[in-house]
Amino acid sequence: MAEISLTLIQTFYQVARHGSFSGAARELNLSYQSAANHVRRLEQILKGKLIDSEQGAKRISLTPRGRALYNLLHPELDIMLERLSKLIENQRSSLRVGMPQAIFFYLFPKVLSRFRECFPEMEFAVYERDTVLAELVKNGSLDVCISERYFGDPVVPQRLLGSYRLSLVYPRSWGEAPALLDIPSWAQGRPFITFEPGQTLRNLAVDFLGRDGSVVQPVISASGSSSVKRCVEEGLGFSIIPSWCVGPDDPTISSTRLTNLPEVRVYFGSAGFLQKHPTVQQLFEDCQRELVGPVLEPPRSGELSHPPL
Repeated sequence: MAEISLTLIQTFYQVARHGSFSGAARELNLSYQSAANHVRRLEQILKGKLIDSEQGAKRISLTPRGRALYNLLHPELDIMLERLSKLIENQRSSLRVGMPQAIFFYLFPKVLSRFRECFPEMEFAVYERDTVLAELVKNGSLDVCISERYFGDPVVPQRLLGSYRLSLVYPRSWGEAPALLDIPSWAQGRPFITFEPGQTLRNLAVDFLGRDGSVVQPVISASGSSSVKRCVEEGLGFSIIPSWCVGPDDPTISSTRLTNLPEVRVYFGSAGFLQKHPTVQQLFEDCQRELVGPVLEPPRSGELSHPPL
């Protein structure tokens, strides 16, 4: 049998308790679709139907197996979660957060400054990576992650913070910027500096530059945008990095905002059982205050702040 996560059990419990997916979604700070998907996943794992729900119906009903599972969980699950929350609140003296190196380097000090006004004694441990963040949260190595990837994993629920644009950056000595549609052909034969294999921004840049069959081979790969930008400043090549890495007063590089590329979304994720922990909620609110608006474009109408899992 596949592993059953506490998140799936907790969602089913709240759906059964409230008699609806919408009630459970409000209680757990999830989207309606996420709550429904959690229950469907639990049913798949248990190989049996737990809830009957007609299309468009506001209320659900429990199957006999669903009723038996709910009776087994109530009230012990409430007691266990309450004890776990108190234990975590009393014992947690550090918050372990993973994010891409550039987000921490360029954006996060202001978030940290605000966060430490509320939790001055807490240690803030940062893991600066783009890949494997979801797995690190799932195995208990991280509490929170800020990522440009949407995991689609119910064990690591994510909330959309906002989005940003990418920019082409190159040595100022190279002259005028190419037109946006000409960039792939302009890039051929020029030294390309980018991120380590597997990173989100590397994949986006390579796909863009490879349009129309163009071939661009990286000459330097680095772990984050600050390192990539430093190489460009030294005249070693060009790159595609977040627009917020480039200031108006950079004397040695030129940049062009790539409005013909999709915006890059930034998500805030955490271990499911920590979503309502005071430190995690405070960090999410501080990210919203310091990043959304000044740096990130807020979610547009129709974009879910809690994407379906």
